[in-house]
Amino acid sequence: MASSTTATSGTEVIKQLYEWSKSNARQDTLICAMDVIDLYTMIPQAQGILAIKKMLDYLSIKQINGLKIETIIRLCRFVVHNNYFSYDSKYYHQIRGGAMGSPLTLTIANAYMFFFEHDIVKQINNSNGLYIRYIDDIFITINWPSQHLEKQIDGWNKFDLNIK
Repeated sequence: MASSTTATSGTEVIKQLYEWSKSNARQDTLICAMDVIDLYTMIPQAQGILAIKKMLDYLSIKQINGLKIETIIRLCRFVVHNNYFSYDSKYYHQIRGGAMGSPLTLTIANAYMFFFEHDIVKQINNSNGLYIRYIDDIFITINWPSQHLEKQIDGWNKFDLNIK
């Protein structure tokens, strides 16, 4: 679903940058690397589950390995709402975000970011730029004045209170 805007390794980022640069790189090309602050813990649990549902609807998926989407969503909700951890000999119930290292949290983060970044990707692509994301790291290469890119990033930071 997001294969044109996501990468699975640094090598893949370099390959995409190389291909983009063949016809787009200039002397004043900007290369920008950003990190989404605390992505896993900043996505509200309800909106994260909703992002999974939106992703499945977007892909017109009705079942996965015989499981109906309603069952998958209920299971996701159960997992997300039942995260517990210990710190300093005390136990805590996680009420915001997802558990670090959980494959479900990674899937929720990717689905949530896909819908968050949709307009940003369109804007970058319309300017013949390159947008690549690896989980919470964003890489943009574009031929804009630096002041314009900074202004756009400030605007993107206002799209969603949870994503900076």
